Formats: sequence, C-alpha cells, structure tokens
Amino acid sequence: MAKSKVLVVGGTGYIGRRIVRASLDQGHTTYVLQRSEIGLDIEKLHLLLSFKKQGAHLVQGSFSDQQSLVEAVKKVDVVICTISGVHFKSHNILMQLKLVDAIKEAGNVKRFLPSEFGMDPATMEHALAPGRETFDQKMIVRKAIEDAKIPFTYVSANCFAGYFVGGLSQLETLTPPKDKVRLYGDGNVKVVFMDEDDVATYAIKAIDDPRTLNKTLYLRPPENILSQRQLVEIWEKLSGKKLEKISIPGEDFLASMKGMDYVNQAGMGHFYHIFYEGCLTNFEIGEDGEEASDLYPEVKYTRMDEYLKIFL
Repeated sequence: MAKSKVLVVGGTGYIGRRIVRASLDQGHTTYVLQRSEIGLDIEKLHLLLSFKKQGAHLVQGSFSDQQSLVEAVKKVDVVICTISGVHFKSHNILMQLKLVDAIKEAGNVKRFLPSEFGMDPATMEHALAPGRETFDQKMIVRKAIEDAKIPFTYVSANCFAGYFVGGLSQLETLTPPKDKVRLYGDGNVKVVFMDEDDVATYAIKAIDDPRTLNKTLYLRPPENILSQRQLVEIWEKLSGKKLEKISIPGEDFLASMKGMDYVNQAGMGHFYHIFYEGCLTNFEIGEDGEEASDLYPEVKYTRMDEYLKIFL
C-alpha cells in the first residue's frame, strides 16, 4: 500500500518537529507549512530549513489567507496539526477551525489528526476552570471535524516525559529535585508517561491504519503506566539517593491555586485531574478507541528508567 503524503501544521513546535521527523523516518512524503507569521524568528526558519535538508517540502501558507491553506492541503492525503494548546506558551486551539474549513473545501484528505496529544477531552467535561478551556475548545474542533465528515484520528498521548518525568512531576522544575519531593496525595494514582519521540512514532503509524479511522488512539504502553511514587522510586534507585517525601492533600493543592494568575491556575487544574483524580487511567478504552502499543508491538517504546538515566 502506498504511503500517504503528509502535511504538518505547526511543524516547528515541541511535538510538531518530532512529527515531521517521524513522518520522514517512516518514509512518507512530508510537507511542512511555512507560515508567514514566523517573521524574523530565525530559529524557526533554521528548523524549517533543516527539515528541507532531510527531505521535507516546505509549503507557504497562513491562517490569515484561507486559500493558501486550501492549496497546501490539496498537496497531501493526511493533515496533522500540532499548534499549541497550552496556556504558558500560546493557546491557539480554535485557529484549527480555519484548517477544518480548508480541508472541507479541498475535499481530498483521507485523515486529519487535530492538535490534541494530551488528555482525552471527551472525558474532561467536569474539568476545573480555567484549565477546562483547553478541553472545551478541543471538543469544538472535534464537532467541526465530525460535522464536516472529515475522516479523523484523535491522539491521546497523556503526559509528556519532558515536562512530567525529568522533574518527577514537580511543578517548578524539569530536572530531578536534590533533597525532597512533593507527592500529590499518597502518590499512588496511576499516570501514563510518554517519551515525546514515541508519541510521534505512534501517531505516524496510525495515519494509514484502517483500525484507527474515526477513532481515538490512546498511548498507554503498559510499562509506562506508573504512579508518581513509582516514578520517584525509579529515580531513587538510579541515583542511589533517598528523597524526603512531602504529601500534599488534595484540598491543600486546590487551596494553593487561589490568587494565582490564569496561566498557573490552568496548569495546576490539569495537575489536579491527573494526579488526584487519575483522569488518564480511570476509564476503560471503549469501542471508539484503540491502544497504540497493542496495535504496534514492534515499536520499542522508551521506559521511564531509561528516560531518567540522562539526568544522572
């Protein structure tokens, strides 16, 4: 079967650049949208040019020029959008509605993967404000996709290791704490941690797979379903050093959010749902979903003990 041609929108971003590399590595003809909005951002330009050297095609386009989006989409079979949906960077989820319109007008796309790659928004109707804005907006985009009858795959990738593993899921650091670690509650709630390169590998694997058509692909490889306490214990074993553990009750965690700015409240709300409620693992995958490591056992995904070794 011929491999689909892929357009990545948001290819210079944190997950986007990995999606581009995975697409090239798996042999797909890969296009990256070069948006005029990058202006004088030379780092983004150099990244785009590095993709070109690796064999990607750069295609001009802008969210302020709808026809340019349509023309870009017409070149490919699959569109993957990875524009940012986190408050501490930029929050552009609803910009995708223009991309949905372009895909609908072009009429040739066999699969669209919108910018999700985190918690499954369909399970987050109860989420705390202001962080629930992320999930509400993703559901608006989903409705537009489905109303337009665009074939899709949603990717629920759970917790990126870069943000959640290196710092042992502490709020203020991305590297392991030296002496003490705060545990959310008893630290025993199960979480799913993913190496970001593996996220991209699984996403690209899914684009031509009929088993993932119009479904959510959940990334839940069994050895990466760990509690925060287990994550800390892995680090202690690797480093040979015991950390003082300070338990933060849920009510204290919620109380600490009061008076914080919008961005911090949004982020802490997500932490609460992950580490106190267990929102990543407290439901079974239904008939509208598939689990990535079941579908693609050939992928040798990164275990978190391997991931943490880089910090030694």
